[in-house]
Order: sequence, then structure tokens, then C-alpha cells
Amino acid sequence: MIMKTFSVNSLQNIDAYWRAANYLSVGEMYLHNNPLLKRPLEFNDVKPALLGHWGTTPGQNFIYVHLNRIIKSFDLDMIYVSGPGHGGPAVVSNTYLEGTYSEIYPNISQDEDGLRKLFRQFSFPGGIPSHASPECPGSIHEGGELGYSLSHSFGAAVDNPNLIVACVVGDGEAETGPLATAWHSNKFLNPITDAAVLPILHLNGYKIANPSLLARISREELEQLFRGYGWTPYFVEGHEPDLMHEQMASTLDTVIKMIERIQQDARVLGNLQRPHWPMIVLESPKGWTGPKIIDGQQIEGTFPAHQVPVSISRRTDRDRRLRCLALGHFSSTESKVRLPLESLRGLTTRSKLLREKRIDIGATKPLDWPCIITLVDSRSRNSPIDSADEAFFQSISDHLHKAGYFVTAEIRFDLNSKEYPSMLKS
Repeated sequence: MIMKTFSVNSLQNIDAYWRAANYLSVGEMYLHNNPLLKRPLEFNDVKPALLGHWGTTPGQNFIYVHLNRIIKSFDLDMIYVSGPGHGGPAVVSNTYLEGTYSEIYPNISQDEDGLRKLFRQFSFPGGIPSHASPECPGSIHEGGELGYSLSHSFGAAVDNPNLIVACVVGDGEAETGPLATAWHSNKFLNPITDAAVLPILHLNGYKIANPSLLARISREELEQLFRGYGWTPYFVEGHEPDLMHEQMASTLDTVIKMIERIQQDARVLGNLQRPHWPMIVLESPKGWTGPKIIDGQQIEGTFPAHQVPVSISRRTDRDRRLRCLALGHFSSTESKVRLPLESLRGLTTRSKLLREKRIDIGATKPLDWPCIITLVDSRSRNSPIDSADEAFFQSISDHLHKAGYFVTAEIRFDLNSKEYPSMLKS
């Protein structure tokens, strides 16, 4: 049984924020005009070319608002990495709702005109891409290429002990080689000197046109897989919004307390045993809250929800489809969609998830590193890698507490060296 994590009023606010983010996301994909639906939707209000990815977006919006709640509840420093970054509407919508987007781009103002500009620029020449991109405030991960989100998250975590990196991993993305290998990066995370990485596997069941593998194995097998990788998985499963809000809030409370306990044990009590860090598996329908059936075809919970689920053209029954778009779960005419942005933004006044806490790359210091050209003597019988080994090992010894190193399998260390044990500890 899920314990009540917050009041009815808080639940309603979180749900309203989530619905507003979903509405903005759909508006980015569909609307050219009439951004607040102050009048009945017309054909000319819809963009002539519909581009974007809806399937992952409502799940990412759900995660984002709950991470904002946990930031305020625990006074956290956190950044968000969108692995299924082709769901660009999610990160754009949330940075707009929290006010960050308008701070960086004042022309995209917090009013109806700014909202119209936000919608029009999405996936349009001279505008912004349909995926998470460098233009999006706080984005450190390019969403157009899948597989590297978890590696980037661990890179952001190194030597940032007060940070938590929340990394959303798509279940299709999880099938790529780089991502499948990156689960093992928890073996390199130092709970004393590094941040925590919180992977959130978004298990919505489908890739662009096929079922995802991790959604086709049993819950027991999936749990055993991640425990074998060295993680402690927590599951949030379902489709009823109120129940899912409670599950997610309760799970995040548990997970954050677990992270704090791991770090406390290492930093205060000196426990150097490698921990099993927590992760979350969010199982929700693909295209959650969108149209369930169109023209007799199942949409929500299947791969047709991956990109643009409702096509609108002059060759289709446009009036019926417009009604489906305007009156369905995408965007309601109720006042809940038209809530003032200021009241919704109250959830994120403490910290802006993508932008507030940056990775400080300005504090780097130059290292006394040998010139690579001087390492190889053409007259020597030693291989170039042997020469590089020696110089590389010496440089590590000289900078034990100044730099981190990621090396290939070909670099060899002298296990008999007196410096080797101290290097391992560092």
C-alpha cells in the first residue's frame, strides 16, 4: 500500500503542473496560433507540418515535476539529463513553465504572445530542434543521438559531491551498446568525492515501431538484471494519474533518503564498501494521457504514439480530428489548462532543475602534462604504448588528487609499484 506522501492540495497542484506541461508540449507540436484555446480550434491554427515526439513526453513531464517537488522537500542540488531527448517538448515546456526559458530568451515571454512564439519556433527553420539541444537552458546532453545519457551523467557527477544527476533512460535507448555498458559506471562512482547518479528507466513498452526488449521480460528478470549490475531498483507502475503521483512521490522520498544514507556512511563513518545505488523503473503507457483510439487503432500504450499521434491534413476528416485534439486528454477546455503560469511556477521557486546548478567547468587547473610527440623514440625497440605507459603513469603519480583518468584497456600499470595502492585509493 502506498502511504499518503502529500496533501490533496499538493497533489492537485502537482497534477495541474503536469497537465500544463503536457498541454505546452502538444502545443509545440501542433499549434501555430490560438495558443490558449480562447476560441474554438480551427484548421488554420494548426501547423502545416507536424513534427515531434509525443510518446516519451508525458512520462518525462511527470518525472520533471516530481523531481522539482523533491528538490524543494530535501533542499537538493540536481540536474536533469533527458536520455530520450527526441522528446524535446518535455524539457522546453518545463523550462518555460519554471521561467528559465524566458530569462534566457526574453522574447519568449510569460504571456500569450510569448507562448505563441514558443509554439511557432518548435521544429521550424530558424527556430529550435524537436529534441533536447544546446539551445535548451541547462541541457548538457544532445537528444538527437541515443545511448550516451548515462555516460554523460556519470561524467557530470565526478568531483561534484553535492549534486544529484537525475538521468532518464528510454527503454529503446537502453538497447544501444553505449547505454547497456554504462550501467556499470556505478563501479567508478566514489560516494565521498562524487555526486550521486539517479537513473530513471522510462519503461513505456515501445520504440519507434517495435516493442522494447526490457518491457518484454518479466518483472523478476528485470529486477535481477539491475541488481546484477549493482543497482537497487524501485518500481513505479500504472496508468491512473492520482495513484501514480503517490507512488512516484513515495518512491522518490525513499530513494533520496537512501542516497543520503550511502553518502553519510562513506563521508562520516568511513564505510568504503561499494554501495548499491538506487534507481527507478517508471512503467507508464507510451503517449500517456493522449488519445487512446483513433480510427479504430489503439494509440496510447503502443508505438503509434511515438511521434505525432493525430495527423491533420486537408485529405483527412479534419473537423473530427480537430475535435479529438482539442477535446481529448491532450488539452482540456477546463480552466485547469488555463491556470496562470505564475501559480504553477510556485513549484520551482527554490531551484530550476535544468539551469540552477551548473557543472562548474571554469574551475579547472592546467596540468603539467608531457608533450605526446616527445614520448616516442623512433630508434627505440620499445613500442609506442610502452613509452606512453611510463609517461602516463608518472603523470598520474604527480596529479593524484588533481585529475580523474579514464583509460583504455591497452594502458598497463606496474602492479608492483609502491604508488599503485595509493592510486587505487585516489
